[in-house]
Amino acid sequence: MTNDPLFLLVALAMLVTLAVLLFGVGTFGRGGAFNRRNSNKIMRWRIIAQAVAVVLILIFVFFRRSGG
Repeated sequence: MTNDPLFLLVALAMLVTLAVLLFGVGTFGRGGAFNRRNSNKIMRWRIIAQAVAVVLILIFVFFRRSGG
């Protein structure tokens, strides 16, 4: 499975989502002017990254169940 390019793409998308989430939690916990200016933007990045990851997971499951 680790040789499957689609699996690696899914794993990368999940890692990007995790990184954005941790960055957002870190800035939220620290507070300050940066958080006030960018918290909504970071949340949008996380939602977009998460949506891409979910779509890639669904594509992966579809192709693996259909024998592709």
